[in-house]
Amino acid sequence: MGFGVLGVFLGLLLEVSTHGPHAVPRTSWRHQDLDLMEFSEPGISNYSTLLLSEKRDALYVGAREAIFELSKKNVTVRNNKVQWTVAENPMLMCTLKGKSKERDCLNYIRVLQFVDDKRLYVCGTHAFQPQCDYLNLADFSLDGRAEDGRGQCSFDPSQSFTTVMVDGELYSGTAFNFLGSEPIISRYSPYQSLLRTEYSTSWLNEPSFVFADVIREERNQAYGEDDKIYYFFTEVSVEYEFFGKLLIPRVARVCKGDLGGQRTLQKKWTSFLKAKLVCSMPELNFVFNVVHDVFILKGSDWRDTVIYGVFTSQWGNVGLSAVCAYDMTAVEDVFSKGKYMQKATVEQSHTKWVRYNGITPSPRPGACVNNQMRQQNISSSLHLPDKTLQFVKDHPLLEDPVLPIGNGPRLITKDINYTQIVVERVRALDGIIYDVIFTGTDKGVLHKSVVFEGDVHIVEEIQLLKNSEPIKNLLLSSETRSLYAGSDSGVVQSPTAFCGRYPSCGDCVLARDPYCAWDRRTAACVNILDTPPQQHGKLIQSLDGDADKCPSVPGLSLKDYQQATVKPGSSVDLPCLVQSNRAQVMWKSNSSVLTEASRFHLIGENGLLIYSVAPEDQGHYECWSVEWAPAAGKNFSRLLAGYILTLDLPHRAPHQAGHMTTTLGSQESSSTHAAEGNVKTEGAPLTSALAPPSSTASVLFTSPPQTDSSLTQPPSSTVKIQPKLLPPSASVHRPDNQDPAAEYLQHNNSIALLFLFLLFFLLFLAALAYNCYMQYLPAPCLRMRAALLGSHKSASQPEYCACEAGLMEASATDKINMTEQPTQNGSKATQHLRALRDTGYETEPECGNGRVPSHSFGDDSPSQEKPFDVDCESQPIQFADADEPYC
Repeated sequence: MGFGVLGVFLGLLLEVSTHGPHAVPRTSWRHQDLDLMEFSEPGISNYSTLLLSEKRDALYVGAREAIFELSKKNVTVRNNKVQWTVAENPMLMCTLKGKSKERDCLNYIRVLQFVDDKRLYVCGTHAFQPQCDYLNLADFSLDGRAEDGRGQCSFDPSQSFTTVMVDGELYSGTAFNFLGSEPIISRYSPYQSLLRTEYSTSWLNEPSFVFADVIREERNQAYGEDDKIYYFFTEVSVEYEFFGKLLIPRVARVCKGDLGGQRTLQKKWTSFLKAKLVCSMPELNFVFNVVHDVFILKGSDWRDTVIYGVFTSQWGNVGLSAVCAYDMTAVEDVFSKGKYMQKATVEQSHTKWVRYNGITPSPRPGACVNNQMRQQNISSSLHLPDKTLQFVKDHPLLEDPVLPIGNGPRLITKDINYTQIVVERVRALDGIIYDVIFTGTDKGVLHKSVVFEGDVHIVEEIQLLKNSEPIKNLLLSSETRSLYAGSDSGVVQSPTAFCGRYPSCGDCVLARDPYCAWDRRTAACVNILDTPPQQHGKLIQSLDGDADKCPSVPGLSLKDYQQATVKPGSSVDLPCLVQSNRAQVMWKSNSSVLTEASRFHLIGENGLLIYSVAPEDQGHYECWSVEWAPAAGKNFSRLLAGYILTLDLPHRAPHQAGHMTTTLGSQESSSTHAAEGNVKTEGAPLTSALAPPSSTASVLFTSPPQTDSSLTQPPSSTVKIQPKLLPPSASVHRPDNQDPAAEYLQHNNSIALLFLFLLFFLLFLAALAYNCYMQYLPAPCLRMRAALLGSHKSASQPEYCACEAGLMEASATDKINMTEQPTQNGSKATQHLRALRDTGYETEPECGNGRVPSHSFGDDSPSQEKPFDVDCESQPIQFADADEPYC
């Protein structure tokens, strides 16, 4: 049963990895091509804790044994720094417990939270003995009165945890002991004792915390409920049976005003409940069961809040990442109306979780104190009845899951592992507010995506970090319109949009970036947030990618084409850089579209490589970008580069005998025709094979041919042409309502298909011959085999020979008349055969064909008597291959 489930699961993984979606960012920016701001200091690492202060225009960074205050506008500017190191005695105790002195037994700053406008609450691992202190922002110094940080900060610097400060109280999810085996969700307050979860697998089962935040209730709302803190984590499932540890993403909730129980659940949460987060592909029944980060996009009302999370599969070989979004109202409905689950003992040994169908106590277990409870004289959790408290202690798990918006992921990417996420809402020029998603990966790359109606478009990817390392923290500042990424090596600041890097209106519009629009006045792509609202009417923006809205541009003149002169037989590389990853390159040679099957042409990602340039290769070469805009339903073509390829031919002396001069036609330049890819020619060529319509050269041939190294030996080097940037006005947008393959994807793959057919046909013949030779096929093939290989069998099968010999009509006398030596050899062979075939039963001696051997047991001489007669004609022996007898 277990192997069957495993087989089905592996098949599902194969199907998902094979048929999974392929979301491709339209534009890719390299780290060295961008003007990013970076901060790091020698000897300090792990810049993973970030805290943004909009009031102070500061970014606070917690690193290894150091805390920094950086400028929010420019992180390269360091305003303050304080170090927090570990004393000798705690470090010695840490090493005695088996931890590394250079790596583990240091102080990693993991908590940075505002207490008020003047102080920060900071916590560090402090050599596996967590400590917390207050940081004064006035002089940027620690109080020096460190306190125990257990339950507020993790012991292990690599262990996941989360914290949030709400009204001066620290809510955290972490481990409470050195080994990390006692997870808790706790609240630390300087005014009251620690409030925490019950130490039970029913409450928390090996969780990995990722995020926590508070959702404020309306002050004047009718229900009068309390503010709620939500935790997001992944834990080992208790309700599902699996052959291994099955992970489940969870969302848990506690009430801010929870004080614990009076008798039951003393100093424990009375409002703790948890539910399952679902992020799956329903069409494949595939579930993303590990949540890595969560961002809560808050609105003016809590009902407008949307929760975004990044998920992956527990089995990393799938290579898929997903972004799911959840309505806050759906989460609230599960916690306020969902069914509970309870333990059930099966066969007195196995515990299983099933739905609770009994009567739920009143007031509802796990609910926050509201106006209805206050009418029942329940003003706090201390007044809750024990029956309600005991029920929530035994039933913290809800059965109803939290389903995502649209019942599926907003975004799915392949071969990418998302680690962090932030989301911002942007109002575009059409007045619609779009959610812009920024996701960081484990390779230091940032993806920027836009949510449209039922679709997500990945605008661009940015290589934020120099090294391929995970982005461990990601913050967004709406004021400075900047992103801040923290990693082990440093902090990087990046703008939210790179509008100025789009050189043309087509690129600006096809990017479909709600931040960017094309300015007609300045002929540049600008950020709409930097443009005054009264000038928005002069901007061009189309989030469906309709580049027809761009103004028309004049044609391209031949003077903008690059000259490429090479020697005969050489190879030439014509570069063409395409900025869009979704665009496809189309090369034209003298108005004809080149394909992969074209003569000696190799179309690559970065240009066209022509092998062994011949006279017929001369002419005009154009590189076109063809991009399909699915939202607009159109194709857009743009001319990216143009080249004029000519040969550098050596001149011959005119007095040589038998010479012949061939003059190729001249070319007349025309800007309009070049822009459309059609070249007008004048002059009649002598031969069409040597003179294409758009070539200009003179070629001299002599008869008989003379030896010339420039003609007979092609140079070993490849001529590389430096690309010449075309002006932005040279981009031509040519809409085409047909399918993109109607003009561009016209490759002739007949040669490849023929090669594959011949290969499979040869493999079939080889398999057929092998099976025929091994006698695996029916009688007709075996008869053909016998005719080809002959009917003589190997003499290495004495048992068949001995058995068939008894069925022959030759008399025993004829056998005796044989020479003495063969008789002796045959007698020995017969004895050897009898010894091999002896079964231990002397009453029924047997032979391979059911015949009693003709030799008596133990007698060396052949017997003269036949035990019985066999009619071979009436009972013919059928052999396996219907062939002649072996002997």
